[in-house]
Amino acid sequence: MVNVMMKGVIMTLAESGSSFNHYAALGVLLLMAVGFGVANVTLTTFLGPSRKGEVKGTVYESGMNPIGSARRRFNVRFFILAMTFLLFDVEIVFLYPWAVTFPSLGGEAVDGGLDLLFLGRMLFFVLTTIVAFVYAWRKGVFRYD
Repeated sequence: MVNVMMKGVIMTLAESGSSFNHYAALGVLLLMAVGFGVANVTLTTFLGPSRKGEVKGTVYESGMNPIGSARRRFNVRFFILAMTFLLFDVEIVFLYPWAVTFPSLGGEAVDGGLDLLFLGRMLFFVLTTIVAFVYAWRKGVFRYD
């Protein structure tokens, strides 16, 4: 049934005109993602185990019984370190597409200064991140004592 619906959606998107043909693959991908999520949630509620009990409801953490309350306060440095990690992680995500397209910017048919412009922009982006890292280091964010 889902396969028939997907074929119908694909045919409708493909026949709808040339202005939407570029977005047909994106629409199909979004429909498949939403359908997969809804199907998984629905099927696990109907087909998954639903046993409940005292042992089943206890907290389980890495094979050890929990000690103390789960509402213990953590130092804010842990969260700042996590945010710093995410900052560098996002920076790497932005560096990959730039590194892939950068060699093709210096070709003969393209303007001569385009590659230097993009290099300058990326160096500015990396430099601001390094300045933020040095600032956090000097403020003592990475110390746990």
